[in-house]
Amino acid sequence: MSKHKHTPLQLGSAALLTTLALSSTNALANDETTQCEETNCSQEEMELIRIHGVRNSIYKVDHSGDIRRQAELFDIPQTITVLTKDQIDESGRSDLKEILSSQAGVTLGTGENGNAFGDRYIIRGHEARSDVFVDGLRDPGMSTRESFSAEQIEITKGPSSTFAGRGSSGGAVNSITKKASTAYDFGRVDASLGTDDYNRVVVDYNKPLTENFAARINLLTASEDAPNRDGIERSRDGVLLSGLYDNTNDLRVFSDFYYLESEDTPDLGSYFNSATRKPVEDIPVYAQEEDFLDSEIMAFTVRTEYDINENFKFYNATRYGETENGYISTGARGNVRAEEDTLAPNVASIGLSTHQGWQEIEYFATQFNFLWDVTTGEITHDLVLGIEFTDEQVTNGTYDITYNNPTNCTTAGRGGVSGSYCLLDENSEVYANPSKIIGRTFEQGNSDSLFDASTISAYVMDTAKISEKWQVFFGLRIDSIDYSNDVVSRGNPIDYAYKDDFYNGHLGLVYSVAEHGNIYATYATATNINGGESDVGASCGYGGLCGDPDQASVADPELVENIELGTKWEFLDERLFLAATWFQMTKSDVMESVGDDYSTLGTLNTGKNRVDGIEFALNGNVTETLSVQISASTMESEVLESYTAENVGLALSNFAEDSFYLQLRYQPTEKFAFGGDFTYKSEMFGGQPDSAAGYNTDLGDYSIVVPSYNVVNLFANYNATENMTLRLNLGNIADKEYWTAAYRSGAFMYLGDGRTVRATLTYEF
Repeated sequence: MSKHKHTPLQLGSAALLTTLALSSTNALANDETTQCEETNCSQEEMELIRIHGVRNSIYKVDHSGDIRRQAELFDIPQTITVLTKDQIDESGRSDLKEILSSQAGVTLGTGENGNAFGDRYIIRGHEARSDVFVDGLRDPGMSTRESFSAEQIEITKGPSSTFAGRGSSGGAVNSITKKASTAYDFGRVDASLGTDDYNRVVVDYNKPLTENFAARINLLTASEDAPNRDGIERSRDGVLLSGLYDNTNDLRVFSDFYYLESEDTPDLGSYFNSATRKPVEDIPVYAQEEDFLDSEIMAFTVRTEYDINENFKFYNATRYGETENGYISTGARGNVRAEEDTLAPNVASIGLSTHQGWQEIEYFATQFNFLWDVTTGEITHDLVLGIEFTDEQVTNGTYDITYNNPTNCTTAGRGGVSGSYCLLDENSEVYANPSKIIGRTFEQGNSDSLFDASTISAYVMDTAKISEKWQVFFGLRIDSIDYSNDVVSRGNPIDYAYKDDFYNGHLGLVYSVAEHGNIYATYATATNINGGESDVGASCGYGGLCGDPDQASVADPELVENIELGTKWEFLDERLFLAATWFQMTKSDVMESVGDDYSTLGTLNTGKNRVDGIEFALNGNVTETLSVQISASTMESEVLESYTAENVGLALSNFAEDSFYLQLRYQPTEKFAFGGDFTYKSEMFGGQPDSAAGYNTDLGDYSIVVPSYNVVNLFANYNATENMTLRLNLGNIADKEYWTAAYRSGAFMYLGDGRTVRATLTYEF
């Protein structure tokens, strides 16, 4: 069993210091080591040089950036995938959504109206859109998230309630933020240009101000058009300002201010053709010129580390944040003009629809931790004792929209025959000026959901070394939640409110079968509140609440139990990490909407489902010149119990049974490196989150099918000088059209990006 431990000092700079003891992958590392030996550089300073050099890509880290994880990743009895900044940069991805969706075991979800905006992740078949964290604190609400400020991204698979609290049914995502350091003076600029008017500039500069103070600034500005989708635009502007006070003895105080503004033209992609049983290919761009998807995030965080004595440490993280989101987007769906249509009766067309909503979020979180290294008899304990308070206030609403242009077709719908907006004319050709068909004007309307969740939590975690062979992890957490949600459902105001206490635990055993190999077994639980998804109000089909408030207040929480058996190994002087695991996750008391598709009767805890799977991971340096990251999973999902008997035996929605990700980097010379990545996802089926995929009994098949897909990306690095590196990224080199997720009716299916070519110049100073 590995004997390495990390201290709060090392993790105070989070992922900046998590690569200690890793060797570089090219000759420049030797040059830097020689220089540091001549100038008496500390080991910490040597590693920081390697971390920041684009000439040295790191694909393996030893520790989590979460200070509460006392063991090395190698000794943690759970599956955790860590993506380093180097991997992310070389992959050419930047938005968190596209980074995560490439990974094995993770897929995307869709939404409609109140929950269509922002990023949605599904981990091991379970909704995780509210299980996103930054430096161990929950990042609530729906928004667009970027990676420019992240040093590494950690994906925890399986229930994580001991660390994360409520939710985390299938896992959690934790971004580790770049932090200031007094150990180095370093700057870096990454400037990129590419096809589709792509441009991106990222500045990262750390400056020691005195022996005890340091500052760091990260800046981002970026914009692009979606490949092959003229008129679909994306822009990002962000800043991370970080400060550090370090008395060099026992106290360190980190602070940072984060801001991100995203402005996109949303694209809901294609739709499912029920006649051909396939998504419609090469669908024209139909977004209207007034469409937008805007997100503004602001957060201020303070972290304090204090070494009370050699064995007793204190750590606090406190954050206040505000987020504003809003969108109006256009949907497209196949339709047929009505017989009453005067222009082209009974002719097939594509109908346009409006989806919209806004959200305002205000949240506060503070977390107090005591880290205690203590020995009882022959057993050594790394204890974490913590308390946490969070308050999340989320206001959701809609826009008041005026449709200024006359309708251009007549269709039959639920309300009978009426005027509509169609993309295709009587000759099945796209109308001229398709972005001006509807002509909306709008203003922000009233709110329809006031979500408030205050939580007081207490937890204890112990990593106990029983002997040279045995290690035990034990965690127990209680979350006391005070929940309210004042909603307007179909014009009727309803007040939901309840209080509940959740108890969750995690027990893991690790047995060392060799110096660099172990096997482990783990049992963990997670609990989710009814109505826990803050973005959906009374849409209980997507995790909100509806029906009778008294019934909702006494409903049971959803419970997830996970059993996992795995093994972890390190090879080649600990440069290469391998893990394999089998798991079984059972979710009981699943909320199911009772009644019609949009649930008029409320929610009942009548569902139960199970996901079984095998997951494999390999990352690190195979040789001094070859680096690799592999994640692969094969899973099966099944609904075990349901209010709707026909759902029993069906698979979960937006669930890929097989997925695979491979990223390689080969550096044959000091100046040149090249590589690429490959993503594969098997077919998925549309449906409501965390419940059965839609099934057509007449066809004897699933109603909405997302075809399997694979995508290949390539990159090449050229180290022009000691300070300058050039990188070329080729995305989706085959220019394949593929779809990443489907709405439950098939009304829209998200499109993956087409081929891209991007060049990046990195200058270090």
